[in-house]
Amino acid sequence: MGKLKTKRGVAKRFKLTKKGRVKYSGGGKSHLASSKKTKKIRNLRKRKTLTAGSKEERFIKSMLPYG
Repeated sequence: MGKLKTKRGVAKRFKLTKKGRVKYSGGGKSHLASSKKTKKIRNLRKRKTLTAGSKEERFIKSMLPYG
């Protein structure tokens, strides 16, 4: 059996934690920041994780076979 291919767009946007959870950076902080509150921009800096066992998490993990 050959190697599985990783979806490169997904690999650039998502990473796996040591426990296997999916972490990512939320969007909405790159431009038009003057109209956003300082607190909102500060909170957008944090990494987010997908809910464990969710359909989205399983889908992302299938596109990162060697995570």
